[in-house]
Amino acid sequence: MVDLGDRSYPIHIGYDLLPRLGEYLREHSLGSEIFVISDDNVARLYQDRISVALKNAGLDAPFFTIPAGERSKSLEIADQLYSSLISHQATRNATIIAFGGGVVGDLAGFIAATYLRGVQFVQMPTTILAQVDSSVGGKVGVNHRLGKNLIGAFHQPVFVLIDPSLLTTLPQREVLAGLAEVIKYGFIWDGWFFDLLNSQFSSIVGLADANLIETVLETCCKIKAEVVRQDERESGLRAILNFGHTIGHALESATGYETFLHGEAILHGMRGAVYLSQVAGRLPQEEAQIAQTMIRHLLPPIIPKTVSVDDLLSDMQQDKKRSTSGQLWILLDGIGHAVMTRDVSPQQVRQAVEFVLAE
Repeated sequence: MVDLGDRSYPIHIGYDLLPRLGEYLREHSLGSEIFVISDDNVARLYQDRISVALKNAGLDAPFFTIPAGERSKSLEIADQLYSSLISHQATRNATIIAFGGGVVGDLAGFIAATYLRGVQFVQMPTTILAQVDSSVGGKVGVNHRLGKNLIGAFHQPVFVLIDPSLLTTLPQREVLAGLAEVIKYGFIWDGWFFDLLNSQFSSIVGLADANLIETVLETCCKIKAEVVRQDERESGLRAILNFGHTIGHALESATGYETFLHGEAILHGMRGAVYLSQVAGRLPQEEAQIAQTMIRHLLPPIIPKTVSVDDLLSDMQQDKKRSTSGQLWILLDGIGHAVMTRDVSPQQVRQAVEFVLAE
């Protein structure tokens, strides 16, 4: 449960929940107008199954499909979706189901937040990254050519439906990239959880133990829900969820959103944040080495040689956590404990970026 007073909502987690989607919609009094937004990869695998699940509950829903990938998180694709809703005469009673990964969730949520000044929506994430992070918390939006997530809103879903069985169709690269956001919670919040991930790494990567996977997903969602409960609109504590994202987002931008999956870029960003935590005198060397080893286990792709230090430093100027007081950094005082600070010198930042590009 994400506790936000009268805007609270449940997170349902369990294997084979997809066939019960219609039941959950009925339980939440949703069903008069349902629209599903997905991407072409997910639609190819699951469109028939989700249509059957809805029909079994007496529901029908148009299925709007976007191209898979970060480039679809744009105002241009949003405009196409607005046109589709208008052509189907969608009213304020409409409910949008975001059925896909983080791009679909962010984009569909943004559509729901802005179409007719706001309609209801449901998050049904299909990737690890989306199940543990982007589907919970109500941050929705699109990218701008000058930066990532610069256009958006806070719009909470009616509920989140997480079916771990959907993860079995993910390519191994997607699994490893998604686990970037999983280990993030161990770094910033819970040392015990980090130790669990470290000791059970092979089983988690292989998605071999159903009970363990549910435990991992539930733990991540509980941590995210607690952070959101304390700071829904990212005026303070919630910023810690951006650990690794300052350099990571800059790396995505510098490579045109074509080289890295989001989680892969964040892995490199976390490498830089861990290094910066160490050179800033906050994180002991031994813990920094443990953290860097965990990140390397997830095999982030090599950064192209065409990306320069100045490229990343320039793109970091567009980071949404930046203010006139400087860049807000999420660093570690220890594994399981994040801190927010602007007390980092430009020289230390350059060192961290050089470290990221050197390996």
